[in-house]
Amino acid sequence: MSTRLFAVERYDATGGHVAPHEPFPRLPDHLRVAAVIHLPADEVVIAFVEGCDEAAVSVAVEAAGWRVDRINPAEWLLGTGDPR
Repeated sequence: MSTRLFAVERYDATGGHVAPHEPFPRLPDHLRVAAVIHLPADEVVIAFVEGCDEAAVSVAVEAAGWRVDRINPAEWLLGTGDPR
């Protein structure tokens, strides 16, 4: 199964004053969480998740208890597709 990268965004309702301390939830084995970052100035948390398609990623992330405010296809720019 081929995987694609998706940027999954959750907007922070704290006004950027408090970092979101809740960990990103564990996802099913068919998905891979590559990174989760908080951008306090933009009041957003972005998770980069690899999966087969946008719908599967969105459904799995929401089922794990993480609100999805926006999801978009993304691309690795490092050349290998794996930041490690």
